[in-house]
Amino acid sequence: MLQSSQPSLRQEQHILIRQLADSIIESWQKYLNLEPYQLPEGLGYVEGKLEGEKLRIENRCYQTREFRKIHLELAKVGNNLDILHCVMFPRSEYPLPMFGCDIVAGKAGISAAIADLSPTSPEKTLSESYKQELKTLNPEKFSQHRELPPWADIFSEYCLFIRPQTEQEEQDFLHYTEEMLRIHSQQAVIAKPLSPQQQELYLAGQEYYCNKQQKNDKTRRVLEKAFGPDWAEYYMKSVLFDSPKEKESVLE
Repeated sequence: MLQSSQPSLRQEQHILIRQLADSIIESWQKYLNLEPYQLPEGLGYVEGKLEGEKLRIENRCYQTREFRKIHLELAKVGNNLDILHCVMFPRSEYPLPMFGCDIVAGKAGISAAIADLSPTSPEKTLSESYKQELKTLNPEKFSQHRELPPWADIFSEYCLFIRPQTEQEEQDFLHYTEEMLRIHSQQAVIAKPLSPQQQELYLAGQEYYCNKQQKNDKTRRVLEKAFGPDWAEYYMKSVLFDSPKEKESVLE
C-alpha cells in the first residue's frame, strides 16, 4: 500500500480541505490498487507569487487498473486562499464517469464546494447502476446552491455545487463527496472492459470533459498571474486536464 503520511500542505489548510484530502487518499487506498504516476518533472511541488503572496501547489498522483491518473491538487496563497482540486481520469478500457471535486476557502470561509460524477458515455448520462446508488444522496439539504458556469454542460444531475453556510453544511458536503467517491470506487473495481469501438466513444467523452475544463478562466487567470501564460497553458494541459488521447501510462 502507498503511504500518505509524509508532510502535506493540507495540514496548513482549511479544516474541511484537510478532512476531505485525508478522506480521498484513505478511500483510494481502501478500494483501489494504487501505483505511482509520474508527473512532468518539477510539477509535484511548485512555488510562485500571486499579488505579493506566496503561492504553493502540491500535486499527488497515482494510477490503477481502472484509472490512467487520479490526481489530488492542493494550493495555498499566503493566508488568504486555500484550494483543493481532485479528478479521477478513467482508462479508456472502462465505461466510467469522471469523479471531480473542488473546494475554495478564503478568510471569510468556503466560497465554493463542488462534487460530481460527470458522464463520459455517448449519451452523456450515468449508468443505471450509478443512478441507483446516487439517488440515495440528498443534495437538497443545502441552503445556498451556486450556479454552474456557462461552459459546464459536462456535469450530471447529481452535481452538488454550493456555498456552505454552517459547519454542519460543511460536514454534510464532506459526507456527500465521500459517498460519491465510495460509489465510484466500488463501481470501478467491478467494471468490465469495453470493446475497441466502445472505447473510442468513451475516450471522446473524456476528451470533451477535459476540453471544457480547460475553459475555466478563473483557474487559468490565477496561474497566469503567478507563473505567466505559457506556464499556465502547459500546466492546464499536462497536469490538470491532460488529453486522454495521449499515450496512457502502463502499469509495470
